Amino acid sequence: MSRVCKVTGKNVMVGNNVSHSNRKTRRRFLPNLQVHRFWIPGETPGTGRRVKLKVSRKGMRTIDKHGIEAVLAALQKQGKE
Repeated sequence: MSRVCKVTGKNVMVGNNVSHSNRKTRRRFLPNLQVHRFWIPGETPGTGRRVKLKVSRKGMRTIDKHGIEAVLAALQKQGKE
C-alpha cells in the first residue's frame, strides 16, 4: 500500500539522522496520512454515497476549504482516481 495522499500528492521523503558526532544514517519522513470516509450528497434529496480516501491532514484542510465535490472534480480532471 503506497503512502501517497490522493489530494495533495504528498509522499515519503528521505533524509539523514545526524548524530552528535555528525554520523549520518538514512531515514524516512512519512506524511501524516489517514484513511477517511467522506460523504458525497447526491443531486436528489436522501441519496448519496461515501468515498474512502487516503489523505494527509493538509488534504483534509483542502477538502474543508473547497468542498469534497470540487476536490473530486479537480482529481478527475487531472486523470486521477
